[in-house]
Amino acid sequence: MYSTDWCRDCKEAKEFLVERGIPFEEIDIGNNPHAAEIVMKLNNGMRMVPTLNVEGTIISGDKFNPKRFENDLREAGVL
Repeated sequence: MYSTDWCRDCKEAKEFLVERGIPFEEIDIGNNPHAAEIVMKLNNGMRMVPTLNVEGTIISGDKFNPKRFENDLREAGVL
């Protein structure tokens, strides 16, 4: 999951994943300029976090919505 340490929505997404036992790797785009470039490519030029790359399926959003996040993860085959 691409995130930043100051992003409240990222924290909520991480909590969601942890509560459900879904493993993830966190990459802070604030400390990693290359990761920030990747996020911008994945999101049409926007630095949008949280952004998840689930085996090629991109899940991103600037406002965490648990229901939408759950649906996106189901579609990606994670849940």
